Amino acid sequence: MQAARGTALTRPRVLLVLVALLTLALDAATKALVVAKLEGKREIDLFAGIRFVVSRNSGAAFSFATGMTVVFTLVAVAVIVHIVRTLPRLRSMGWALTLGLLLGGALGNLVDRLTRAPGFGKGHVVDFIYVPHFASFNVADSAITVGAALAILLSFRGVEVHGTRKQAE
Repeated sequence: MQAARGTALTRPRVLLVLVALLTLALDAATKALVVAKLEGKREIDLFAGIRFVVSRNSGAAFSFATGMTVVFTLVAVAVIVHIVRTLPRLRSMGWALTLGLLLGGALGNLVDRLTRAPGFGKGHVVDFIYVPHFASFNVADSAITVGAALAILLSFRGVEVHGTRKQAE
């Protein structure tokens, strides 16, 4: 029995799901580990001032717009819905990787916003990678940033989600 056109699992869709699940799992595991082992304890120095230290972020990636947690919860839901709605057209492996990173990162931080204090939809995201003169962030933030950079690159190259290239104007 063949699946209906547009709902069949294609290689790009499988890649998107695998990347999103791997990103979400890695984000959840690292946050659980650092909260259990480091919260309220001393920092771990890695190199060149980079260290692991647990902090809570009520804003967006890299502590942008703190205090707007509810807005970012809604934005994450909108991003997730948009990516899911894109699935039927997805034929590009590059976009599959890109959207998988964005989906996994959005889900990772959304889980924090829905499950952590101070409450549902207002939870603060766990950040733990501190880079001097830059920011504190987590695996989900990194995935979102890399996904956004890939989206820009694919767009500049004219690669469409459905796998074709835009013609130069």
